[in-house]
Formats: sequence, C-alpha cells, structure tokens
Amino acid sequence: MTPWIHLGTAQIPNDGGELKLSQRGKEFSIRLSGVRGELMNSRVHGSEESLSELGCAHLTSTANARVLVGGLGMGFTLAAALQAVLESAQVTVAELIPEVVEWNRGPLGECAGRPLDDPRTQVHQGDVAALFTPREEIFDAILLDVDNGPEGLTHSDNSGLYSQQGLATIFDSLHPEGMLAVWSAGPDSMFTIRLKKAGFKVTIRTVRARPGKGSRHTIFLAQKPWRSSGS
Repeated sequence: MTPWIHLGTAQIPNDGGELKLSQRGKEFSIRLSGVRGELMNSRVHGSEESLSELGCAHLTSTANARVLVGGLGMGFTLAAALQAVLESAQVTVAELIPEVVEWNRGPLGECAGRPLDDPRTQVHQGDVAALFTPREEIFDAILLDVDNGPEGLTHSDNSGLYSQQGLATIFDSLHPEGMLAVWSAGPDSMFTIRLKKAGFKVTIRTVRARPGKGSRHTIFLAQKPWRSSGS
C-alpha cells in the first residue's frame, strides 16, 4: 500500500491543537492532534458541496451577489459556492490558519480545482467573525464550514460565533432574504432554537458525506425574512 507522506503542520490559535496535512497518491488528509480519525479527507466532500449548493440556491440568477465562506478547509465549499453563482459575484473566504491557505495554494489546491485562483475569490486571513457588521447588510449568503459546527472541536472562540449575540450580528450582516447555511457534524436542537430567536426562518437538511452513502451531516438553513419582525 502507498504510504502517507507528511506535508505540513499548523498550530491552531488559542491552544486549539495541531493540524497535520498528509498525502497518499492523489489523496490528502488533515488530522487534528488528540482526535481519532480524520478531520478532512479529499475523497469525502459531498456535505461541504451540499452546504454551498443549498446556501446559494437562491442566488443562481442574482447579479453581483456577495457570498461569505467561513472556513477554507480543502476548498470544496468555496469551489461549490463559485459554481453556484454568476460571474459577477464576489466570494470572500475567511480562514483563520495561514498554513491552510498556503496548502490550498500548493498541491492541495488541485483537489477542488484551485478555487483560490478564481478572480471572484477574495481571501480574508483571520477570524470570519471580524467580517460581520451590526446593522450593515453586506452579504446575500453566509456559508459557515467552521470547526465541527455549533459544537466546535478546534477553536473555542467559535462558540461566540454561534451564540445568540453572534447570530444576531450575522442576521444584521445579511440582506433581506439572505441565507445563513451552517455545516454541522450532527443535529443540534438548541442551535435551532437560537437561530429562530435571532429572527431566522429555519430549515434543517440531512446530507451524506458521499453521494448516497457515508456519514450523515446536518445543514442548518436560516433565511432572513424580507423584512425583520418589528421593522
């Protein structure tokens, strides 16, 4: 069997652990220290693509759409978002860990078709939360593939992103009828309640890691009404 080759290591801020990138033939793997199994694998990306397809479904004919992708990963979420929107769109991807961006500019980028090279892509090196602005509607879709969903594994600061206050700020950052789509390893009834309290209309979809098979993941689809209640 072809052995795994270690390509790189990255430290997650605030003692979040260590990421290790490995390659075996055309297959890539990212593992997190202290966690059994893989965090990501280049052969398993169906639910990441579903996140973008579902989150951007309302933008297929929208000119100049603005989309924010939280979390670069192996690039599959970003690539699917670019495929879902028009050539006039702008897609910003926020990635906290600089090495992940470097890996995607290097050999890992081939997996998703090098979406960072698309002229519609802008990279924000830092926390996705820094791009949310209270009472300023900026985005038509926000796709969060950050950590492990509302119950994070790697970065404790993400708990603020999914808190009631964090969701209120995300709500403010969306245009009316804009969509927040959140990838999660599994269902979370308390997160659904928080989304509704923030003013979103919520739909929950279960998707597979691979087409028709593999692990089941959850996509939270939270749409901002045309006019928020009380406005």
